[in-house]
Amino acid sequence: MSDRPSPASPLRIGTRGSPLALAQAHETRHRLMEAWDLPMEAFEVVIVQTTGDRVQDRALKELGGKGLFTREIEEGLIRAELDIAVHSMKDMPVLQPEGLTLDCHLPREDVRDAFVSLSHDALAALPQGATVGTSSLRRRAQLLVRRPDLQVVEFRGNVQTRLRKLREEVAEATFLAMAGLNRLEMADTVPAAPITPDVMLPAVAQGAIGIERRADDSRVAALLEPLHHRETGTRLAAERGFLAALDGSCETPIAGLAELSGGTLRLRGEILKPDGSEAHAGETSGPAEQAAAMGRDLAAELLSRAGDGFFYWR
Repeated sequence: MSDRPSPASPLRIGTRGSPLALAQAHETRHRLMEAWDLPMEAFEVVIVQTTGDRVQDRALKELGGKGLFTREIEEGLIRAELDIAVHSMKDMPVLQPEGLTLDCHLPREDVRDAFVSLSHDALAALPQGATVGTSSLRRRAQLLVRRPDLQVVEFRGNVQTRLRKLREEVAEATFLAMAGLNRLEMADTVPAAPITPDVMLPAVAQGAIGIERRADDSRVAALLEPLHHRETGTRLAAERGFLAALDGSCETPIAGLAELSGGTLRLRGEILKPDGSEAHAGETSGPAEQAAAMGRDLAAELLSRAGDGFFYWR
């Protein structure tokens, strides 16, 4: 294509500064280099500090819901200080700011959660009343459904920070995403036991990377086109359709996973109360072309079962 990035005019890739976020930005850069036979110098990775990264001493739900890890990066896109933004899709609100679009997804990684402990090899091995750390309302609620005896404490930070907190005995166990461990090449060095989705359904879009751009930037759209993984896009259409119909935010424990087999898509979803006192799960399957509608329909089914006010629990 004409007007390709070059060392003299590099494509600016916006990202958070955590080790995982940088790994995702570097993966995106590598795929662009291969797709267009470009040198590394044709790309500039720009670190943007977000509210979620800057404020580490408060629970995510206290900071204003989804967008905590994306807002400042998106503002850089809108101001044309960045050309693309690389995001963990599970952090992304279901609607993008006016003028931005999110239509490129890289091949999805392992979707599973992982149980991590320095002294126990599985969730079932935790003793009565053990303390578990997590910043995820979904994981907290799913844990309390299965083990209401456990004590759950706030546990934020990157992989290294969470392992340090385990060593300091802030908690006996925590959870991480297998996708992050794989992308950081830490799956063999962290005491992590993958949890099947049948036991703990993952977050919507867990393990997926999305690349956001300005909607009117046809040059960047053409650059990203060969990177888009259609299967991942279809799966996320179902999961994010489910999330959107539930008006999902960081304050609502929601899990969802879509899987493709041939042209058939299977979607599983779960909604929970934060204290684990009530949970509703269901699934549906159908043609992949109906992914988004399937997500909306499953959300409607679970909401009808849960009744009015389910997400207004206090």
